[in-house]
Amino acid sequence: MTESATALTVSEIEDYLREVFPQVYENGDTWIVEAVGPMTARLRLVVSDRHLRPGGTISGPTMFTLSDLALYVAVLGQIGKKGLAVTTSLTINFLRKPSQRDLVAKCRLLKLGARLAVGEVAIYSDGENDPVAHATGTYSIPPREMR
Repeated sequence: MTESATALTVSEIEDYLREVFPQVYENGDTWIVEAVGPMTARLRLVVSDRHLRPGGTISGPTMFTLSDLALYVAVLGQIGKKGLAVTTSLTINFLRKPSQRDLVAKCRLLKLGARLAVGEVAIYSDGENDPVAHATGTYSIPPREMR
């Protein structure tokens, strides 16, 4: 993925997230924006013990958060710094038990309109070919005067 044809670069998105969502980074750089491109984003979650649930698997809420953040980053990459872009729906299917290693989220926006963005996110255990989760979601984009 390249950053051409995007409203924001990876570093601009990470700086913006630190500004408006400092809780994303409260435990250090766990959530990493690896790439942003036209209608796409790729994020990495550096997995640690705090992301695990009983049974030694990465928790569902952790993967849900990664999906939501990946969609938000993809949207910001297209529309710029719009803090009032918000999730209106997000559905996730857990496909298999993830390995205890970093998770990589690959997001693709399917539609980017004036008021709504729709996308999908596939989450992989780092180095594996089969996804561990798949999410679809919709973001509401604020009207121009609210941006």
